[in-house]
Amino acid sequence: MRFEEAYGGWNEGRLTQAEAARILGVCERSFRRHMVSYEADGLDGLIDRRLEQTSNRQAPADEVMAMTDEYRCRYMGWNVKHFHSWYRRTGGTRSYTWVKKHLQKAELVPKAEKRGAHRKRRERSALPGRMIHQDGSTHAWVVGQMWDLINTMDDATRAHYSMFFVEEEGTASSFQGVHDVIEARGLFSSFYSGRGSH
Repeated sequence: MRFEEAYGGWNEGRLTQAEAARILGVCERSFRRHMVSYEADGLDGLIDRRLEQTSNRQAPADEVMAMTDEYRCRYMGWNVKHFHSWYRRTGGTRSYTWVKKHLQKAELVPKAEKRGAHRKRRERSALPGRMIHQDGSTHAWVVGQMWDLINTMDDATRAHYSMFFVEEEGTASSFQGVHDVIEARGLFSSFYSGRGSH
C-alpha cells in the first residue's frame, strides 16, 4: 500500500496511526514524521534527501586514484599490510581498512575467501555399531586426584561400550578402549575421536 492510501485511511478515520504504520511497515513515530513531511511538501517531502548527499568523510577521488595508481605502478604484488605501512610512512592518513577496501575495489588485491565455521557439527551415524566414538575428559574424580576418563561409545545410540580411568590420556589408552569394544562387540566400521593432541 502506498503512503497516500494509508494517510487517506487515517485522515478519513478508517485507520488508526498504529494500523497505518503497521501497513506501511514502519513504527508510529515514523508514520507521524512522514505525515508532517507530506503535509508540508507533498510527495516530495517523503523523499529521503540523505541518499543524494555525499559523506563529508568521503575521500576525494584524486586521493583514491593516486593511492591505487601508486600501488599498481610501483608496489604490485605487495600484500596490503606492507603497502599500508609504506603508505603511512610516506604521509598517508587513511586506515588499513580504507586502503584494503579501495585496493580490493580496484581489483588490485583479492578479497579473502570466507572462512567456514570453526567446527562443523557432524551428523551421528545412522546404524548402531557402525561407528564408535571415543572421548577422554580430565576431572577430579576422587578428591585430590586428577584422572582422565576414557569413554568409548556407540555413535548412533550413545551406548557406553568401554569406560576406564587413566592417569593421562594417550595412544595406549585409546587402543585399550578399542580393544575392549572389539572384544565385547566385534568389529566396527569407523572410529571417531575428539581432537586430542596425541
